[in-house]
Amino acid sequence: MDDHGRGPDPRPAGGPAASSEPLEEAGPRPLPYEGAWRFTAAAVDASVPQARHAVRDLLYRQGVPIPDDLAQGLLLIVSELVTNAVRHAAVLSPTLAVEIAVGAEWVRVSVEDDHPYRPTALEADHGRTGGRGLLLVREITREAGGACDVEHTASGGKVIWAALPLKPARLP
Repeated sequence: MDDHGRGPDPRPAGGPAASSEPLEEAGPRPLPYEGAWRFTAAAVDASVPQARHAVRDLLYRQGVPIPDDLAQGLLLIVSELVTNAVRHAAVLSPTLAVEIAVGAEWVRVSVEDDHPYRPTALEADHGRTGGRGLLLVREITREAGGACDVEHTASGGKVIWAALPLKPARLP
C-alpha cells in the first residue's frame, strides 16, 4: 500500500482508481490517525476474535474519529471476512493477512488469502444456516455509504475489502 491510507479513494493501491502521484504531492500532511497497518494470522478459528480485537484496539490507539455504530459495523465486517478466509481458504492458504487503512474521510479493512476462488455475495437462501457472510458485508457497507469488492492478487490469491466513510452518508 504505497499511499499509506491517504488519498481520495479507499480502494487498494494498484486498483483502477489508483493515483501515480507521489505521496509528497498528494496534498496536506496526514492527520495523526491516518495510515495503514497490516498483520498476518493463521487460518484458524481463534484468529477471528483476535483480528477483531486487533482492529478495535488499533482504531482506539490511533484515535480514529469513528462513530460507535460504524465501528461496530466495521468489526462485524472483519469477523465475517476472516471467518470466510478460515472456512474456505485455509486448505490452500494456511495464513491470511488483515490490513486496516485509515484516510482523512474513510476507513478500509481488507483480508487477503492465497486461495484463487473469488466468492460472490449470493442472495440469501432461507433454508441454509450459513453462507450469508459476504451478503452481510455488502449490506453493512452499502448502508454506511461505502464500497466493497473482491480482487485477485498478483500471487494468484484474492483480497476482499470494504471501505466505510468516517462521516455519515448523506441521505437524498
